[in-house]
Amino acid sequence: MASELMAQRHSMVHHALGTKIVLTVYGDQYFPILSKSMKLIDGYEDRLTVNRPVSEVMSVNQAAGKTPKLVSQSTYDLIKLAVHYSRENFGFNALIGPLVKLWKIGFSGANVPSDAAIKDRLRLIDPYQVLLDDENRTVYLEQSGMELDLGGIAKGYIADRLRDYWQSAGVPAGIIDLGGNLLFVGKSPRRPDGQWIIGVQDPQLKRGQNMETVRQSAFSAVTSGIYERFLVKNGKRYHHLLDPRTGYPLETDLNSVTVFTDRSVLGEVEAKRLFFNEEPVAGWEEQPGNRGAVFIHNDEHIVNVNI
Repeated sequence: MASELMAQRHSMVHHALGTKIVLTVYGDQYFPILSKSMKLIDGYEDRLTVNRPVSEVMSVNQAAGKTPKLVSQSTYDLIKLAVHYSRENFGFNALIGPLVKLWKIGFSGANVPSDAAIKDRLRLIDPYQVLLDDENRTVYLEQSGMELDLGGIAKGYIADRLRDYWQSAGVPAGIIDLGGNLLFVGKSPRRPDGQWIIGVQDPQLKRGQNMETVRQSAFSAVTSGIYERFLVKNGKRYHHLLDPRTGYPLETDLNSVTVFTDRSVLGEVEAKRLFFNEEPVAGWEEQPGNRGAVFIHNDEHIVNVNI
């Protein structure tokens, strides 16, 4: 059966969510699910994007300080989840958009803002100023100028929904790759034990150059890192991972953290939790859904948690 599936490998490439999407299924009869999955991704992007003037999230942002906005159930669920984790104050913050737009690291016009400008934006990223109405399914940002940006969690949520769809359709094995955010479905047909193998990128080298290899049953892999987007000003390097507690790029000796979890949305959150903590959180691997993590420091020494 495994060898048969290996010969029935089908992939489709698409561009969405600001990245390259690659979906792979095993089994000839499941080929049609690929195009349907891409349409699902496009639908989520249409509702969640902040890179176009019209979307459900943009309607919330444009009404900031004015009125609550009704959104679809899936958008509401994701916003509620993002706000919940933002209020834990460990580094993840779905309201950080105004600060990101001030620095513009990774985009044209990138600059080092003044302290005063940073302090001014910090007042707009308070997750406690988001009012959620479960009964009416509305979202209200209390201050004009506030912005929701779900980019730090949306890919994980969408990957999990795709997995749900594939499992309900009976897909025996597949790979969901949303721009490096990986989620494996079912048992790998390449190995008798059904485990999947991935490499952890060496941040100092080109893509595909790995420092560590991880082998597990179906899992998600998500990386937070500072090695791809940065600004150099007056000889100082400023990376794009802003600390919402200070308004400045996080001061860290880490280059990347890759986490392995049961759910991809959990991976999105936990990768940031561990990156901002800079070292393994006590008892982290014992929490439900957490499998393990790989920390890579700037001096290239590696710390593995449960790997």
